[in-house]
Amino acid sequence: MTSEAGSAGRRAIIVGGSLAGLFAALLLRRAGWQAEIHERAAGDLSGRGAGIVTHPELFDILARAGIDRDRAEVGVAVAGRRVFGADGTLVAERALPQVLTAWGHLHGLLKQALPAGAYHPGRSLVRVEEAEEAVTAHFADGSRVRGDLLIGADGIGSTVRALFAPQAAPLYAGYVAWRGLVDEAALTAATRAALLDHFSFSLPPGEQMLGYPVAGEAAGGRRFNFVWYRPAAAGTGLTALLTDIDGAAQPLSIAPHRIRPEVIAGMRRDARRLLAPPFAEVVERTAQPFLQAIQDLEAPRLVLGRRVVILGDAAFVARPHVGMGVTKAAGDADALARALLDHPHDLAAALARFEAGRLAFGRAVVRRARELGASMQAQILTPRERALAERHRAPEAVMAETAVATGLPAID
Repeated sequence: MTSEAGSAGRRAIIVGGSLAGLFAALLLRRAGWQAEIHERAAGDLSGRGAGIVTHPELFDILARAGIDRDRAEVGVAVAGRRVFGADGTLVAERALPQVLTAWGHLHGLLKQALPAGAYHPGRSLVRVEEAEEAVTAHFADGSRVRGDLLIGADGIGSTVRALFAPQAAPLYAGYVAWRGLVDEAALTAATRAALLDHFSFSLPPGEQMLGYPVAGEAAGGRRFNFVWYRPAAAGTGLTALLTDIDGAAQPLSIAPHRIRPEVIAGMRRDARRLLAPPFAEVVERTAQPFLQAIQDLEAPRLVLGRRVVILGDAAFVARPHVGMGVTKAAGDADALARALLDHPHDLAAALARFEAGRLAFGRAVVRRARELGASMQAQILTPRERALAERHRAPEAVMAETAVATGLPAID
């Protein structure tokens, strides 16, 4: 990707320092823009998140962003997939090579590539002011930044989206995911042999447990990442899970250290009762599991003003079954940078091109994720949902279709 003269000196204000924001900053800077990130959190984000499934497109975009790393430096390779029965027997196996990584590891690679002074923590956006020739971001600390384009890469709770499209809000899908990471050294030899070299599943009725190895915090080490999908009806079921240690009910998320000990203890008991023994051990030995309410989000537009766009999870949030969240965010940023390069003197045309392609792709990802997640919903209402649920309870379908690009349009 090379810059055009028309891009030189143009300034992008990126709100959000997660993966989408970092991809946007790196790609736009290589396209000749001055791009800086403004992140609301004052501390380091690298400890957040869990496992990530990669796709070939992600490595292509990493290279275009200037991070041309060997795949072994980005993540851990597995040869295929396994499904275990409740008693721990191997009931199905499939060859499917993939590279898995951790959110914090990838965030660190991207942030290290950003020049010093281009990332501003502790900047909470409060207002955006648009004019014919520029856009200005106003932050809670009293600072303000003027630029040519403002990019909302601030996640599912996007302030940018709320300011310009408040009607676009996340919808609870009817189930939750327990997640966690455990060092491989904390697991028994039998569990390491069963799980640590594969993308594996355990399939209790109406639920799904999956896990895979990711890079460890120490060089050369690995951790095991798990995701356990469980139905939780909106109302009393979800409220019970999200009521914190002080008795306060949280809406759709809860900080890991605020989860009540009895909720975690109950989850561990259920793991011993329902899951294949290797997965039960993983849950038991994870020091701090965390809870995620599964949600869908579809923004009606990606271009929200003359000089304002959103991308990544600020625009679309798909259920994790497709494993496309990070690749989609990277693709959004790449498509925006390419559109700006192709239309260096016409911002409106560039943004229209970006929106046309990525709006359709985001909708397709959300639709596909809903299909894959139908079997975990607390309520299955329609004949189509029942048919999808039945299909995606079968081990062969789970192995073949989870976290792959099947059923999605090609990424240009």
